[in-house]
Amino acid sequence: MQKRLIECVPNFSEGRDMAVIEQITNAIESVDGIRLLDVDPGKATNRTVVTFVGEPEAVVQAAFLGIQKASELINMANHKGEHPRMGATDVCPLIPISGISMEETAEYAKMLARKVGTELHIPIYLYEAAQENENRKNLSVIRAGEYEGFFDKIKLPEWKPDFGPDEFHTSAGGTVIGARDFLIAYNVNLNSKSTRIANRIAFDIREAGRVVREGNPYSGKIKTDANGEPVRIPGKLKNVKAIGWYIEEYQMAQISINLTNFRNTALHTVFEECRKSADERGARVTGSELVGLVPLQPMLDAGKYFLEKQGLSVGVSEEDLIWTAVKSMGLDELGPFDPNKKIIEYLLKNIADEKLISLSVKEFANVTASDSPAPGGGSVAAAVGSFGIALGTMVANLSASKRGWEERVAEFSPWAEKGQKIKSRMLFLVDEDTRSFNAIMEGFGMPKDTDEQKVARKKQIQAASKFATEIPYTTLETAAEAIPLIREMVEKGNPNSLSDAGVGAACLLTAMQGAWMNVLINAQSLDDKNWASEITIKAEKLFQDSRKQLNQIIDGVETRLRG
Repeated sequence: MQKRLIECVPNFSEGRDMAVIEQITNAIESVDGIRLLDVDPGKATNRTVVTFVGEPEAVVQAAFLGIQKASELINMANHKGEHPRMGATDVCPLIPISGISMEETAEYAKMLARKVGTELHIPIYLYEAAQENENRKNLSVIRAGEYEGFFDKIKLPEWKPDFGPDEFHTSAGGTVIGARDFLIAYNVNLNSKSTRIANRIAFDIREAGRVVREGNPYSGKIKTDANGEPVRIPGKLKNVKAIGWYIEEYQMAQISINLTNFRNTALHTVFEECRKSADERGARVTGSELVGLVPLQPMLDAGKYFLEKQGLSVGVSEEDLIWTAVKSMGLDELGPFDPNKKIIEYLLKNIADEKLISLSVKEFANVTASDSPAPGGGSVAAAVGSFGIALGTMVANLSASKRGWEERVAEFSPWAEKGQKIKSRMLFLVDEDTRSFNAIMEGFGMPKDTDEQKVARKKQIQAASKFATEIPYTTLETAAEAIPLIREMVEKGNPNSLSDAGVGAACLLTAMQGAWMNVLINAQSLDDKNWASEITIKAEKLFQDSRKQLNQIIDGVETRLRG
């Protein structure tokens, strides 16, 4: 069953005193099961964005303790900063990550809001998916007036808090709590100190656009419609909120952006539209920065976008796509960009899940040659298969970049992209095969003193053995998917790389034969003979069909190499 995980990204109104920030994060980390992913303080904004993840109940408790500690240490009466804010904990969103719906996450947000309002006596407003009132879903609408204006705003009937007292807290202010999709907080840097230019670019790109003015477009009277509402010119990008500001720390103006749905509007699209708008206004985008974390997908999409603009193959490794995205958008202009610390999937990755593929080739060979039975033939078969797929992918990329074949990039790039995906799945199977073997060994290590223990032990061994049979069969299927790639590269790829494609085919053949042998040996130990027979028959047919194809490919390569 998939583990239920919620991410929480509270924004605390302190970005300069690291001792205060540390006390808040210590309170959060005091809860068992919480993993602190990122702490991103900003001096100019005087604001720290904290990111942590855990199971729902643990997240609610950790968020409460963080809000409680912030209310004790931060006095909003003395707070100054560039970013809009209304409380010591300004906003605290919960984001569903895995195994939980947005609706369920919203209920946990309400649980947290009720607890904070009741126990800490802080006025709480719900927003986004946790808020039923359409007029109060938007964070900027709730926060309008900020801390200084809320002493009067809270007295209005339409701004009665959802939880907590209807009197504004002098030191802690108020807090907005809700549930939302993943938000990318993103700043674009300018070669200008002009907040005016930054704001004009922000108005160009943000969904809300700008108000229409009579006469002077920047200082004239705001034009209104028949209902007295400001007439607006919509901005270029959906799901984008943006303002311009000047950051003393960097001596530059920035466009501060919240991208609320990166699936509808890509991160690189935001960057490109800022660049175009800046160019039109005589300014230049020099780089950008991510505040907090970013999902992997928008980084990969950006890498592919910029490679395509350069007329290059997009079928490169994940690492190269990320590097391209970082350099193209200048994400390292203001400081190093470490993917392992900025990309959420990498932070959540369990290093133990990649124990073998994280080793050097020499280390992998040495651990295989040791007196340990794992890694064994199944893991080695998957590793050899990954090399075969990698060689086919290499030929696709070499063909896409071959001088004189520029018009064929669109032909070879999709093959390279497909190869990268198959290679990643095969690499996963290297460790998965060893994990399946270890599960069998764990079963044999279970106690067998009583009849109940013997039954439980046998059940574990049989379940693990079935899983250990399925893994090499998956290796067979995965390797078979790469055969069309290898064939295409042998027949149409860069002729200077013909031998590389041939070695790739030979590696695939070795991988499939090794996987086939592992299916056979693991199926022998199964009590469910019908299931064992079915998977063995399927595996044999897949292997024999694939072996015939691969031998034909290898024979063809040898014939061409002999001339």
